[in-house]
Amino acid sequence: MTQQVVKTELDEAVKQSPRKWVYLFSEGNATMRELLGGKGAGVAEMTNAGLPVPPGFTITTEACNTYYEAGKQFPEGVWEQVLAAVKVLERQTGKGFGQKENPLLVSVRSGAKFSMPGMMDTVLNLGINDETVQGLIELTGDERFAYDAYRRFIQMFSKIVLNANPQDFEQVLDEYKEKAGVKTDAEIPADALKQLVVEFKQIAEQSSGQPFPTDVYEQLHKAIEAVFSSWNNKRAIDYRNFNKIPHTLGTAVNVQTMVFGNMGNDSGTGVAFTRNPATGEKEIYGEYLLNAQGEDVVAGIRTPSKISKLQEELPEVYKQFLEIAQRLEQHYRDMQDLEFTVEKGRLYMLQTRSAKRTAAAAVRVAVDMVKEGLISEEEAVKRVEPAQVYQLLLPRFDEEEKATATLNGRLLARGLNASPGAACGQAVFDADRAEELGKAGVPVVLVRPETSPDDVHGMLVAKGILTARGGATSHAAVVARGLGLPCVAGCEAIRVSENEKVFRVEGSDVVIKEGDPISIDGATGEVFQGSIRTVDPDFEKEENLRTLLAWADKFRKLGIWANADYPRDAGRAVVFGAEGIGLCRTEHMFMEQERLPIVQRMILAKTREERQAALDRLLPFQRADFQGIFEAMVNPETGEGYPVVIRLIDPPLHEFLPSYEELLVDVTRLETQGGHEEELEQKRQLLEEVAAMREMNPMLGLRGCRLGLLFPEINVMQTRAILEAAAAVAKKGIKVHPKIMIPLVGHVNELREVRRQLETVAKEIAQETGEAVDYKFGTMIEVPRAALTADQIATVADFFSFGTNDLTQTTFGYSRDDAEGKFLLKYVDGLEVPGTHEKVKILPVNPFQSLDRDGVGQLVAMAVEKGRKTKPEIELGICGEHGGDPDSIAFCHEVGLAYVSCSPFRVPVARLAAAQAALSKVEKDK
Repeated sequence: MTQQVVKTELDEAVKQSPRKWVYLFSEGNATMRELLGGKGAGVAEMTNAGLPVPPGFTITTEACNTYYEAGKQFPEGVWEQVLAAVKVLERQTGKGFGQKENPLLVSVRSGAKFSMPGMMDTVLNLGINDETVQGLIELTGDERFAYDAYRRFIQMFSKIVLNANPQDFEQVLDEYKEKAGVKTDAEIPADALKQLVVEFKQIAEQSSGQPFPTDVYEQLHKAIEAVFSSWNNKRAIDYRNFNKIPHTLGTAVNVQTMVFGNMGNDSGTGVAFTRNPATGEKEIYGEYLLNAQGEDVVAGIRTPSKISKLQEELPEVYKQFLEIAQRLEQHYRDMQDLEFTVEKGRLYMLQTRSAKRTAAAAVRVAVDMVKEGLISEEEAVKRVEPAQVYQLLLPRFDEEEKATATLNGRLLARGLNASPGAACGQAVFDADRAEELGKAGVPVVLVRPETSPDDVHGMLVAKGILTARGGATSHAAVVARGLGLPCVAGCEAIRVSENEKVFRVEGSDVVIKEGDPISIDGATGEVFQGSIRTVDPDFEKEENLRTLLAWADKFRKLGIWANADYPRDAGRAVVFGAEGIGLCRTEHMFMEQERLPIVQRMILAKTREERQAALDRLLPFQRADFQGIFEAMVNPETGEGYPVVIRLIDPPLHEFLPSYEELLVDVTRLETQGGHEEELEQKRQLLEEVAAMREMNPMLGLRGCRLGLLFPEINVMQTRAILEAAAAVAKKGIKVHPKIMIPLVGHVNELREVRRQLETVAKEIAQETGEAVDYKFGTMIEVPRAALTADQIATVADFFSFGTNDLTQTTFGYSRDDAEGKFLLKYVDGLEVPGTHEKVKILPVNPFQSLDRDGVGQLVAMAVEKGRKTKPEIELGICGEHGGDPDSIAFCHEVGLAYVSCSPFRVPVARLAAAQAALSKVEKDK
């Protein structure tokens, strides 16, 4: 009855405000994630399910966003609702906030819509001061516990709210442990903790310039502000950028009654998963510490025990925890990440959320849950991120070379296999240096005693992470799994010296200095000196992935083709599930060593006869290439050939010739040295010929269809090679579908004339071979005018393929090679505003990696509409690099393309992304 009265008082506070800013845990549920954040929605759902959750309330993400809009001021009514909600907690717990007798202490935690582990701030034990600490002592009879909670609060509040240097506290803490002759914080005696509290408050006052706040409501106000502010700290922004989480969501703030895991050996705290987050195996996986608080586990300061050992130490708690874990997984129908505290033998659940997991675990859990009847095939397909499929196909260490390295003494140590994968790179000992080198393209392995959220900017660019301390649920492990990075944690055999920037290996004289190459195997926990060769995984043995992709194929509408220039690439594409080749770049074949001299003679020929002679020599090479590709591109189930789009020669001819600048240097050198007259004359002649072909802007010069119009014999040779190869394969009983692509068309007359020339050749070949090959002629839409006049071009083309690499270049007016090296990445990362620490983003993403919908996308959509208006049956696809990007694939689905084409390695990614586009994928925890 009393609680209802207070609830009415909270309702009254809401009535006096513009909106409801605060929700008790009992008022929320799992569907309110956007408003309450993932943590708030999770504890609300657990509360309403009757699980043992300490009472609390959530301040909404809307309050956070309005706080920023108001210039970092609490919105009207927020504080009044917080005060009313605190009264509810007092009545629910029978404790008083700020009262000496039976004091109420709370935690103040962040919680955004999407899980961002460790990226924002938390304050524990809030509400303690010189008076309430005495109340805790009287209540518990445990002076040591009370002062331990006090010193923890001062240390955390000072770091989070007052921006004090955490090392100042750690240094004093280490001195006290040394004086007391103990190794862990939990062993520091009560008298020493009393003195620590005094010294910690002095450090805080020196840092902030004002006395440490003793008023509990001032503590609460400042802590809430600090959590709001942590939404825009550097590590949170870096994490959101990496995971493509919108910056506009804001964070909720969860104020929850404290329960204490540091009240002796019948108390503790832990983090656990309902399945193994590294492998996906169905087992409770996690860690805990007795006589500890939550940050002790995730910070990795103490190496915890495996959750299974809890069965021996607190069997009743373990049994209850297992029941709750299973119940939560069944309720959410997904693998859960659980935080819990045990206070004097009583279990409390602090959080449940969708668990971060490795790529292998994500696929296995999705497939297993379908087999268990928990979810449908459709849900499984929606649940796995396309990026996780990509991670699953990343290289692994060559086992033979790894074994040799072990025999040769290069195996330095073993730690916990916290996140699988193989990583080689320079050992780097601080996150700033890792970020600097990583952004410069240098592979690095970040080595730390333990990672903290402040290291995330270095983790984002590292190839792997190695820590000396911490367990499988430490910050390093959780973040690494979320990022798909290999991680070896808790490698206690290494001694990291941050000052010297080295680590030493226990029991040996090996010292690894900054810049030395190391290799880590996140699947086994092994650390090696030097680099180890990596190998590609065997896709055909990835049974869970193949099962998931087979389900995806049932739902997708887009065809998935591959870009492949050689038979070996085509064969790999078929293994990965490609249903055709969307782009075969014939000029890549010209670059091979035995062919390049012939190509150069063809380019530099002074007469058509000389050029034709060189082309005649190239014809057998090209024919064999195409025959190999046609034979590789066969449906393994039906035996019928897949469609193959072959682009006629596209780049400027100068790319096949020696560099003008290098020739000029050679001629100058020979002229200066004297003699060498014969060589000098040859070089001079070649220099003149290359100079005659130079263009001011070759990528917009004589290339593509323009080249074929001026030198039609080149196109004729390639078409002959394609169709003769197709006829040869057809005679073997394989039905082939060659599609000849005429590149860089900007005007319909270009396409019309090239097609006229080549149709004549096609008819000749049909008569010569006696085989009627099902060929088609089409074009690549890669300049804006082609998109704008697609209705005209469709009168001549059988198909369009969008070359979005060049279309992006010509639409933006960017030279990709120059832009990415000079300014484009700064456009995406943000340009510094002079005189401030702020950055202004010019572009949301790199338009060469993810299709620019507003600009380039409009041209594609227009061309699709215009092309189909003229020729409804026209085949439409995309073959630029965007064909392997999930966001771009979703766009291609929306505008109604028939297929996307990407590199063979990205075919599995595209299969899943296309299915999710067709299913209008649900929002997953990022």
